[in-house]
Amino acid sequence: MKITKVKCHVIVDPGYDVSATSSAQDDIVVEVFTDEGVAGIGESDVNPWIARACIEAPGTHTMDRGLGEVLVGLDPTDPPRVWQEVYRSTAMAGRRGALVHALGAVDIALWDICGKVAGVPVWKLLGGGSSEPGEHLNAYCSLEPEVGDLDSYVESMVRWARRAVELGFDAVKAEATFSGPYANMGLRLPDSAMTEVLKAVRAAVGPSVTLMVDVQYAFDSVQRALASFEDWVDFDLRFVETPLWIDDIEGYAELAAASPIPIAAGEWQATAFEFRELVAAGCLDVLQPDVGRVGGLSEAVKVCDLAAATGRVVIPHAWKTGITLAATAHLAAARPEVERFEFLHPETCESRLRKELTLDEVQVTPHGVTIPRAPGLGVELNRDALAEFERAARDLYDA
Repeated sequence: MKITKVKCHVIVDPGYDVSATSSAQDDIVVEVFTDEGVAGIGESDVNPWIARACIEAPGTHTMDRGLGEVLVGLDPTDPPRVWQEVYRSTAMAGRRGALVHALGAVDIALWDICGKVAGVPVWKLLGGGSSEPGEHLNAYCSLEPEVGDLDSYVESMVRWARRAVELGFDAVKAEATFSGPYANMGLRLPDSAMTEVLKAVRAAVGPSVTLMVDVQYAFDSVQRALASFEDWVDFDLRFVETPLWIDDIEGYAELAAASPIPIAAGEWQATAFEFRELVAAGCLDVLQPDVGRVGGLSEAVKVCDLAAATGRVVIPHAWKTGITLAATAHLAAARPEVERFEFLHPETCESRLRKELTLDEVQVTPHGVTIPRAPGLGVELNRDALAEFERAARDLYDA
């Protein structure tokens, strides 16, 4: 079997809001085609126009080629080998960042092909074939209202948190970003506003529901972060996500050593190499690879290996569409290091891409998240929605 073509779909939610801190408003969806008629799909959480350029760009020498031209002619049924070939052939422009994120979308599509060829769900090919997972998978519902004042934010967060519990989630994460480079919807408030959000959510869901918080790089010092953490101890948080700027390795190490709450990060990391650097420096308690951004399922498995070797847990980031949700569910089904994973539920988010792009096999039930059973990823694209979202992206680019 040989790869014959890689097709890129750049898509945008027609109702996108540039002030929202939500990368679920746009997407790069790739389809990988083969000479035997089997095709796979993937996506990645990266600027889709940049990702498309990484895939479609030509190259003139052996160190700096485009992803697509390297892939054509390769056998898709050995994704780790394909990954290494593409990584080496694009190394001068790649190795990290957008090109690896784009490679992640392709890698997910290759695993989709492998599962379809073998007639099994992808998780059975990722190390999960020797034993069946439990009845259900564990996930948490991620919550980020898109409103412009604190009272409305708290009200929306509480309503969504309660709805998440009604849907069957036993864990929720509050996105509470009111300072730093990514203050959501332009809300710039004192750190006490985060405390107000967490207090309201904990009261709404009760003590038995696991609660996490993502502050999206809001704190500019270890001391400032610790001052807030002391106010949050009584909320029994599973982790605080990305409290400091991700390049502040020394700060993360200092914070992790002093924090009364576990520290989580990794949503932006490209390749397992970057996770090794964070772990070696003692920065993290919880590793949060995004399956697409880290370089695909082939690299996400390596992050799980790292967690197993260093006594850490993996709780993947998955803020995108049903494609990423499915890929992450397969990782969770295959690897015991995955404690739970992010679940952006259509009822508790604003993104039309998440609501309409796919027909999901993976569902939340009162007992947990269903395990994928169909061959491959088990994801079906809504072609009408895909076409509409592509038109919106073309209109945006032409404008």
